[in-house]
Amino acid sequence: MRDRCARNITYLRLSVTDLCSLRCRYCMPADGVSKRDHRDVCSVEELAEITRAAVDCGIRKVRLTGGEPLVRRGILMICQGISAIGGVEELCLTTNGVALSQLAGPLKEAGVDRLNVSLDTLRPDRFAYMTRVGRLDDVFRGLKAAEKAGFTGTKLNVVLMKDFNDDEISDFVDLTRQYPVEVRFIELMPIGEGRNAQFLPARAVLDACPDLFPAETSGVARRYRPPGGPGLVGLIEPMSHRFCADCDRIRVTADGKLKPCLHSDQEIPLRGLHGEALRRAIQDGIAAKPERHHMNETGRSEAGRSMHQIGG
Repeated sequence: MRDRCARNITYLRLSVTDLCSLRCRYCMPADGVSKRDHRDVCSVEELAEITRAAVDCGIRKVRLTGGEPLVRRGILMICQGISAIGGVEELCLTTNGVALSQLAGPLKEAGVDRLNVSLDTLRPDRFAYMTRVGRLDDVFRGLKAAEKAGFTGTKLNVVLMKDFNDDEISDFVDLTRQYPVEVRFIELMPIGEGRNAQFLPARAVLDACPDLFPAETSGVARRYRPPGGPGLVGLIEPMSHRFCADCDRIRVTADGKLKPCLHSDQEIPLRGLHGEALRRAIQDGIAAKPERHHMNETGRSEAGRSMHQIGG
């Protein structure tokens, strides 16, 4: 289905929880978030029903997000149910990687096609500081387990932050010189706790590694290759380079609200709707997708919630 700007909307980012096993300083409060009552988040059945209706409206790719989706009770059932829906051509999942060492194999068996792993530093002390409760070794074990389980095309998501990981840009890029991995550098967005961290434009990656050369684009990412390396570098620039004109996604929060745009305060309730009423609400959400966000001008998001409450 096309929105009012003639963009073909084919991608659903479906949050299954706002809880997380880490407490990253730019994302989560130090004490975490209050656990919702089970009735306040979409059930396994509701998530599948929403996805089926979205597929009827033209969605072809689904990404499960959070919070941290692997802390959601019933996550394997959720994956199995969504992967079995006719019309879902790709089921992906974004994770912090902490639980992958136990769940990579079962996720593959449940129908997950591809993983993105959030990893903002390669240094154990910085990882412990940023996450407050995490251990970097757990993520590395998870990545090895994902490879053993047969996952390919795994991407590393790196949020750029001045005076935190700007001196690690070359280290991350070096991974793409050695391994067939895509490292995606993401500009920090002024949303929730992210307003307290230091912004660094994605062009800093090209300044640090001037030998990178342009490759084919992929979705919202500008991509580059290292000379002779098997991997890719992606730049995702919500602040310094508007990609809104090419945005093909909608989001559904863990409590069942459709957000036509991450940075809009508009939310369309989906819970309790069924059949044609549910499809119509999703169609209304796609039709309401704004032309672009205004963070470039205002320096803040109008989302109305923190990132973990919307779905990363």
